[in-house]
Amino acid sequence: MSTEGTTPAGTPETAEASTPAPSPAGSIVVGHDGSAFADHALSTALGLADQLHAPVVIVRAWSIDTAPRPANWEFGYVSTFAEYSEAVRAALIEDTAALVHAFPNVTVDYRAVHAGPARSLIEVSREARMLVVGSRGRGNLAGLLLGSVSDQCTRLSVCPVLVTRKRPNR
Repeated sequence: MSTEGTTPAGTPETAEASTPAPSPAGSIVVGHDGSAFADHALSTALGLADQLHAPVVIVRAWSIDTAPRPANWEFGYVSTFAEYSEAVRAALIEDTAALVHAFPNVTVDYRAVHAGPARSLIEVSREARMLVVGSRGRGNLAGLLLGSVSDQCTRLSVCPVLVTRKRPNR
C-alpha cells in the first residue's frame, strides 16, 4: 500500500493558476470530506479497487476557509500555501487511515486540491476508470435529489460515476 501522493505536498494547486493533475489511467477516484457519507463512498471504492486490482486516488477539495491549521501555525504567523496544503493532506490521510488499512492490497494516493469539490473530482478523474462520490441524502422527497457535487459529477465527468448512499441504521 502506498501513502505517497503523485502531487508533492508543497505543490500549490490554485483554482486560477492550474488544473489538478489527472489520476493514473484505470484508477478509481473517490472524494472524501471527512463525513460518514464519504467514509461509505471510500469503503465502496476500496472494495471495488481490491476486486479490480486498481489503484485508488482519494481527493479532498479545500479552501483557506476549510483548511486545518498547519502544524507550525502560531498566532501572528502567516502560514504558506504549501503548509496549508500539507495540513489538508495530513488530515485526509488521518481521516481515512482505518479504512485504507482494511484493504492492504490496494495502492492509495492522496490528493489535497485547492478548488471546489466538484471541479476537483471531475478534473482528477479525467483518465480514471471510475469516480465514486457519496451522497448525503436529504430524506423524504428531497432525498430523491442528488446533492450539488454528486449532480455536477454525474453530469460533467468523462468517466463513469458511482454515487453511493449510506443506508439508514435500522
